[in-house]
Amino acid sequence: MMRLLTNLRKFRGTAKEAFEQVTVIAKFLCLLHVTDRYIISSTHVQGPSMLPTLNLTGDVILAEHLSHRFGDMLKFSDPLAHDGSISVVVPKGHVWIQGDNLYASTDSRKFGPVPYNLIEGKALLRVWPPEYFGSLR
Repeated sequence: MMRLLTNLRKFRGTAKEAFEQVTVIAKFLCLLHVTDRYIISSTHVQGPSMLPTLNLTGDVILAEHLSHRFGDMLKFSDPLAHDGSISVVVPKGHVWIQGDNLYASTDSRKFGPVPYNLIEGKALLRVWPPEYFGSLR
């Protein structure tokens, strides 16, 4: 009987320690998820719409997920417009997206402001390939 009680006490201590470790891991995974989904994440970008800023064959970038939550008014040059520039008011709850390659981008110039819930993030930093590591500006 004493041996059983001693084993139960050992098991209780081991179970408590295991629970604490699982709790720490669960908290870390939650933090990782929140960071990746709502603050910053890595993503692979490829295609002609961001030439010459990003490579046609693809780059890995860090994208932040905060700045797209603020509306704005903007004016930009557009050689395709009849007067050379366009002024747009971006309604609350929307963002304006525009590719760097004017002639190969399907963006807000064609379909207008984009609702927040369709935005995954804003390109912040190129991380791959290594020879182009750094800011996208």
